[in-house]
Amino acid sequence: MQNVVEMNALVKKFDERTVVQGLSLAIPAGACFGLLGPNGAGKTTTLRMLLGQSPLDGGSLHVFGLPIHEHARTVRRRTGVVPQMDNLDPDFTVAENLRVYGRYFDLPTVVLEKRLRELLEFVGLSDRADSRIGTLSGGMKRRLTIARALINDPELIVLDEPTTGLDPQARHMIWARLRELRTAGKTLLLTTHFMEEAERLCDELVIIDEGKLLEQGTPAALIRRHVEPEVLELRGQEENIRAMLAGLDGRLENVGDTLYYYARDARPATARLEKQLGTSFMHRPANLEDVFLKLTGRDLRD
Repeated sequence: MQNVVEMNALVKKFDERTVVQGLSLAIPAGACFGLLGPNGAGKTTTLRMLLGQSPLDGGSLHVFGLPIHEHARTVRRRTGVVPQMDNLDPDFTVAENLRVYGRYFDLPTVVLEKRLRELLEFVGLSDRADSRIGTLSGGMKRRLTIARALINDPELIVLDEPTTGLDPQARHMIWARLRELRTAGKTLLLTTHFMEEAERLCDELVIIDEGKLLEQGTPAALIRRHVEPEVLELRGQEENIRAMLAGLDGRLENVGDTLYYYARDARPATARLEKQLGTSFMHRPANLEDVFLKLTGRDLRD
């Protein structure tokens, strides 16, 4: 499968600080690829280099087989971008936002109008074509921003935290639309702080921190590689819980008022805990968030 993006030993510096340190990865055509990391990990800087908005300080970066520093304009014409924050024009209607943006790509009027109608239907906004931006909900604005990113029929779609701030209904609708785009052969590059989102959507992902690649693989493979399959989230007196679980083959982590117990088989632990008054627990399978926190730590990032 041909790679749409190829980064090799990518480096970016700001003054004396190196924010991307030798990052190498390849994104195959038709995949949904996740770029995950805590705040300050270098995700946004990497995206800016990929879009030709920030020069490289080292390494190489090819998109569609083209070196980005020589072909940034060509790459951008073949790419759709959903920014982290909606930047729709409040002076225009829903349809006008798409129409004006489409003209940047010199689309013929007939093609533009047809695509406009198709995209409004795709994101469920056909009945709001003449509405002003200020009358839309947050979910509607996000869906319109996604429609705008598709106006040039891009081969690569870059989505920077596409569902931040949305309610579950809007989030699930956007997930459904992104899966449709992938099925249609589009290549998606996704950044998100929602590990469930990455786990549901991504064929493969990387986790980076301090500009360095920590891990890469499918969500399922990363979970198998780094954490035990079963997790108990426990609340109660810590000393009582630790005494109750003493001697069992599991791993405990303390985070705030919650203890996390990781095990290959949690049944012996649950049998003991069910007899412990004053202790509450939730039994769940391990997930990508467990991997992310194990690799990047649980300290707050600004």
